[in-house]
Amino acid sequence: MVGFLREFDPEIAEAIQNEIERERAGVELIASENFVSRAVLEAVGSVMTNKYSEGYPKKRYYGGNEFIDVSESLAIERAKKLFGCQHVNVQPHAGSQANMEAYFAMLSLGDTILGMDLSCGGHLTHGSSVNFSGKFYRFISYPVDPETKLIDMDAVRKLAIKERPKLILSGFSAYPRSLDFREFMEIAHEVDAYHMADIAHIAGLCATGVHQSPIEYCDVVTTTTHKTLRGPRGAMIMCKEEDRLHDKYRAESKKNMAQLIDSAVFPGMQGGPLDHVIAAKAVAFKEALQPEFKEYQKRVVSNAKVLAETLMENGIDLVTGGTENHLMMIDLTKTGLGGKAIEKALDEVHIFTNKNMIPFDKRTPFDPSGIRVGTPATTTRGMKHDEMKIIGESIAKIVHNIYDESVKARVKSDILSLTKRFPLYPELKV
Repeated sequence: MVGFLREFDPEIAEAIQNEIERERAGVELIASENFVSRAVLEAVGSVMTNKYSEGYPKKRYYGGNEFIDVSESLAIERAKKLFGCQHVNVQPHAGSQANMEAYFAMLSLGDTILGMDLSCGGHLTHGSSVNFSGKFYRFISYPVDPETKLIDMDAVRKLAIKERPKLILSGFSAYPRSLDFREFMEIAHEVDAYHMADIAHIAGLCATGVHQSPIEYCDVVTTTTHKTLRGPRGAMIMCKEEDRLHDKYRAESKKNMAQLIDSAVFPGMQGGPLDHVIAAKAVAFKEALQPEFKEYQKRVVSNAKVLAETLMENGIDLVTGGTENHLMMIDLTKTGLGGKAIEKALDEVHIFTNKNMIPFDKRTPFDPSGIRVGTPATTTRGMKHDEMKIIGESIAKIVHNIYDESVKARVKSDILSLTKRFPLYPELKV
């Protein structure tokens, strides 16, 4: 990467170099972030970015796409093999677009969707009033149990029977436990609804069998390709070829579910795909098909359990009292502190997290009562149980001593020593 950029645009080159150094010198605990391989980086920075390729392989609106077709076809076939699904669209630019396109394929504006409450772990695209999802559709939100903070499937079923949604949505952005996709499917079948899973956070776990896969139990599955899948920033949509509820909801349409999804992506919502990112997705899927990727996913979950146990042993409350996946939710309620202050204090000592609402939070989204923490990136870097204990103890020290600059200085020194033992992109320089 050395040369052209620094010569032509030193300001941007410096910003990139500073970002590399920030990543190297910090413990990345944001659950939705990860570190891609050098191969993925090279694909994203390739000449594939030069091409326009509206349409799909062998069906383009521009000429000169023979090699783009190879790249996208490889991405599709590898994703099918990785997840065991019938149909894949790898063109969505991001998870939000993928969800929008999936909704557009199955629903009409104003239709009812049953999804997880945002404050209980759902995503903006699961019905937030400030998001397109809450503006275009009638969302009914299911909460978690007030005591256990776990999803109450009996309550989900009662809501589904009462509201008769056209779509039931499973998936989350901040829920530290596993999901039973089969039970969601059974509820959806009971009320003649589609079942869609958004596995943006747990895609890597699902692809390797570390978490139950939703493919068998869903009409449509969306996911991002970063996070646990450890690919470039982007998304994809998976589905069965057939439309299970065609006769009920789509009798006038001759398109099956796969065709509905493809049409919703292009020309419905997007124009030209990001071919350099699709090439990188193909690379990431090949990496995920290797045996060691399953071992990596196991370590992600194992590291999360150790980190959660360490936090609790050091007086930190966690929503649901632990984790079964790659993330956990710190509950700051008893400290009287807000997530905004803790996030900032952790930033200062090179531990990167994000403030987050917790179930039934009495604070605002701008300064909530929670901190979300995840282990994909630290695990990618090679950190294991011993490092998780150091990180957990360091977080606890900051929470308990947020205004003590001497404690912050010691924690920062410990974190810098820790990160130096796990070099990140050591050969990379702008």
